[in-house]
Amino acid sequence: MHGADTIRAVHDPLITTLPGGARVVSEPLEGVRSVALGLWIATGSRDEPRAKAGVSHFIEHLLFKGSERYDAQAIAQLFDAMGGELNAATSRETTVVYTRVPDERLDKALDVLADMVFAPTFADVDSEREVVLEEFAMVDDNPQDLVHDLAAEAVFGGHPLGRPVIGSAEVIASVSPRSLRSYHAGAYVGSNVVLAAAGHVEHEHLVERFSGIHGGANGDSRVRRAPLRRRHAPSYRFLRRKTEQYHVVLAGHGIARDDERRYAVALLDAILGGSASSRLFQEIREKRGMAYSVYSYGSQYADSGQVGIYVGTREDNLAECLAVTVAELRDVAAGNLRPGELERAKENLNGRMLLSLESTSNRMTRLGKALVTETEIVPVDEILRRIDAVTPQEIASVAGELFAPESLSAAGIGPRETRFRAAVGRVSPALAERA
Repeated sequence: MHGADTIRAVHDPLITTLPGGARVVSEPLEGVRSVALGLWIATGSRDEPRAKAGVSHFIEHLLFKGSERYDAQAIAQLFDAMGGELNAATSRETTVVYTRVPDERLDKALDVLADMVFAPTFADVDSEREVVLEEFAMVDDNPQDLVHDLAAEAVFGGHPLGRPVIGSAEVIASVSPRSLRSYHAGAYVGSNVVLAAAGHVEHEHLVERFSGIHGGANGDSRVRRAPLRRRHAPSYRFLRRKTEQYHVVLAGHGIARDDERRYAVALLDAILGGSASSRLFQEIREKRGMAYSVYSYGSQYADSGQVGIYVGTREDNLAECLAVTVAELRDVAAGNLRPGELERAKENLNGRMLLSLESTSNRMTRLGKALVTETEIVPVDEILRRIDAVTPQEIASVAGELFAPESLSAAGIGPRETRFRAAVGRVSPALAERA
């Protein structure tokens, strides 16, 4: 790998826990002049009661609207002047605000980032409310995205994992600044907080700087995460839209992020639909020309997960697309791997991981996400070893458990439900009958 000798970790990641419970993790690197910083918070959409669905994502937006010492314009100008990038993301279990700046700008970047995250003024709530409502409209106009929200609801039912991260438009339209401040004060505190850094950084200096400015992060978390006590039976969702294609997701329960089978599941994803040489891409797009976009995916949470397959196709191809998908799922579950298929998937995963390590931002994300979700930080060499150790029998086993057609839920968006329901019958006759 070119570059592997250029960007080198000085030593293993370093972790310090501060008196208030917040943690600092860093990976000093040689051969770079940048630092990636991320403030991770252990809260996301699954932690919200239904009456506050979407407040985590809304708060993430409002962090950019001004803090005690920097207004919104000053924040934007400061990071522009550093030549840095500033962004944020909310998921079902985490929120992160992150940046990447030249190393000499570390102190200033951390100062501004911490003030944004821990001392927001919640200014311009009403104007940002309109921005988020426009985001709802944007998702609603994009069936390729919207169908994934339907799929999560089909898999998880009424559990918070089944709700969109963006939440409810009704909640966002009515939530008060006071309610937002209260939620922020109960979530952005104590052991919920992780500062992660990777690049040209000294750990002791980072801890010292953060200790002096993060005082507002002390306190007890009021986040109450709803456990997934039982798996919902496969279900069916359909939304009628005047689209040229049917947008379809077959989805099921996956594995938790600490499950030892996660390496086998990642390889199964590469084999099924995670690459250009994968079965579904080759069989549906390349050989038959029935879809432009077809792929598999997976998400892992603290106590559960989700797997799925997406395809967008015209009405005439819909039933055959799903029939081909089911045939490939059954073939892999039966242990019928093709010559070189598993070895190619392993090389694919290894190569993607090693290439990702060329980025300080990816290294920061790897550390921050692991620590904030209480997941083992596995050394790279050990990850490669675990990937290499996966057997064909393990691939067949997870395929049979996670992708058994009769255990999958179906979500679709398109012009006619009768055609969609008939196609779903090729996957699971029982599910089509219940629909």
